[in-house]
This record gives sequence, structure tokens and C-alpha cells, in this order.
Amino acid sequence: MQNLESKPSQSSYRLKVIRVLALLFVVALTVVIFLFRDRIRHLEGYGYLGVFLISVLAYATVIIPLPGVVITTAMGAVFNPLWVAVAAGSGAGIGELTGYLAGFSGQAVVEQAGWYERIEKWMRKYGDPTILILAAIPNPLFDVVGIVAGVLKMPIYRFLFWAVMGNIIKMLFFAYGGALGVRWLGI
Repeated sequence: MQNLESKPSQSSYRLKVIRVLALLFVVALTVVIFLFRDRIRHLEGYGYLGVFLISVLAYATVIIPLPGVVITTAMGAVFNPLWVAVAAGSGAGIGELTGYLAGFSGQAVVEQAGWYERIEKWMRKYGDPTILILAAIPNPLFDVVGIVAGVLKMPIYRFLFWAVMGNIIKMLFFAYGGALGVRWLGI
């Protein structure tokens, strides 16, 4: 009689490899961005594209915050604040995909954390509004939402849409704050 124990399927093995590679990518990207954070500021000279790229990089770090909103505030004082917010919010939303990938790749580790069960229930019940609201509020813990969305296998386009929308809302406040601050100071 053959051994009837289930063997891991080829697709299961592939999924594990993809998860490990995604996690390694997130960790490596975070380390590289942190090490070269001073050079990233030179992208400001590229206008809206620079704001977009800085935001992608600032929000691509998992847990280690970089001053993306500070640059958005400063650029809002120099350029049209609406377009600064759109560029920065779009970049930030794309950068948040690293949290999603970390959740997708590290599912077994994350599911064992004490906070996971509570956040998972909240995400299952209010997924889209949760992403929108928490992306719109300046907080360093948004990565947790991305991680949970990744673990829950939320469609990536849906996570990205709400993360970008929420980040644009947040960046509107910072960009217009920079523009109004300059006017208020009379500079």
C-alpha cells in the first residue's frame, strides 16, 4: 500500500518561495532606504516626480518611519499643494505595498501575534473604510493594516486603491498646511 500522507504540492512550494522572497525584499528595501535616507532628499529637485519618489521610498519602509510628510509640507509651500498631495499620496500608497507584502509573506508569524486576531476581525468587517481612514490619519502603525490586508489576501488592487485615496487626503492637509504656513509667515 502506498504512503497516503499528503505531500506538499508544487504550487504550495512555489507559494512558500514567493512568500520568503517577498519578505526578504521588504526587509532589504527597508534597510537600503534607511541607509540612504540622506541621499533621498535630493529627489526634491525633480518637482512632482521627486515628491512622488520620495513618498514611495518613505512609505516603503516597514515600521521605520521616514519624514515623508515633512517633505510634503515643504513642497506644498513651493509647488501647487493639490498636485503635491496627489503625487505624495500616490507615492505613499504604493510605498505601503511593502506592509501588504510583509503580511502576505509572513502569514504564519503574524497570525501568532496577540493583536492580530482583533485587527483581523475589524478588517474582515470594515476592510475598505479601515484602510481609507487609517491611511488618512498620520500614524506610524498603518503598516499593521497593510500586514493584515496581506495576510487576509485582500485583492492588492483594492488595498492599493484605498491606501492611495487615504494618503492623498492626508497629504492634502500637509501640502496645504505648508502653503498656508508660508503665506501666514509672509515669506
